[in-house]
Amino acid sequence: MRLRRREFVGGIAAVTIASCVPRDGAADSKSTASPTVESFSPELAAIIDPAGQLETLATGFSWSEGPVWDQMRNRLYFSDVPQNTVFMWSEEADLEIFLKPSGLPDGEDPAPFDSAGINGMWIGKDGQLIAASHGKRAVTSIDIDSKVETVLADQYQGKPLNSPNDVVEDRHGNIYFTDPPYGLKDGDQSVLKQQSQNGVYRLAKDGSISLIDASLTRPNGIALSPDQSILYVAQSDPARQILKSYVIGRDGSIIDKGVFFDAQSLAGDEAPGLPDGMCVAVTGHVFATGPGGVLILSPSGRLLGRINTGKACANCTFGNDGRTLYMTASDKLLRIPLKIRGIGFA
Repeated sequence: MRLRRREFVGGIAAVTIASCVPRDGAADSKSTASPTVESFSPELAAIIDPAGQLETLATGFSWSEGPVWDQMRNRLYFSDVPQNTVFMWSEEADLEIFLKPSGLPDGEDPAPFDSAGINGMWIGKDGQLIAASHGKRAVTSIDIDSKVETVLADQYQGKPLNSPNDVVEDRHGNIYFTDPPYGLKDGDQSVLKQQSQNGVYRLAKDGSISLIDASLTRPNGIALSPDQSILYVAQSDPARQILKSYVIGRDGSIIDKGVFFDAQSLAGDEAPGLPDGMCVAVTGHVFATGPGGVLILSPSGRLLGRINTGKACANCTFGNDGRTLYMTASDKLLRIPLKIRGIGFA
């Protein structure tokens, strides 16, 4: 595969080569050995080539996050949260700025915020970009062509949300999102924090919001199983690095199934990163960021392999025809070919 390395320093002076900006719940960007695909099961060979190599598409970000593939326009969107920017990448145009600022307006005092930009994103059923905005402390919808933004949710029980982090939409138009305090300066001790919990929520199609789980200390990445009967949520707490799963009933009710995968034993200085963003294949395999890079898990939660990204990996998504995994890892945008497709690709 053709190796492409492009340092993006044009457009805005703030986008330069930089290490990850450490924050509560985010690992530093310490490099590991050369990135490779690490196998823990013979089953992995049917999912990804064990000899597969990472391709670096762009570098020079502060903390790259939230990748999502736009099938209609054949391009990827991803965010640099501290730099308050959403980028887009395509084979034809390479790297471009899609939205700047992505969160708080330019000139607004960012002092109470650790990062003011958009974090996780999703392409909605209506073709619009659904975004978890740290700075706006809201889940929003952005028209991709006009860039007009609409707030979908910014409160729960009359109080402002913390700083929505990641989003996923089901086939009916209901949106699930996580709301840790990462966007707020001083986190749980922020003067702006009014929610007692760092919650996992369901934003129903009718606009009502319900709290799914208030027990997680650092809820982060979120995803749905192929049949949308299971909701997965990653927790980025260094002391309890887990992925949880929940059963979703036909009536929208949710039952906590407990721990889907415990990544704590994988943690260490040689494996930077925490459970963060994730995506799911049509086969039910879960690609979850975690210690060392991207963990490849069976539908039952067995660890089959790991893509060692060399730096803390924040998130991942499928792109192209669904058989390419794009990864945002600290200051880099990476990808690797797969043998299976992601959900939503024909």
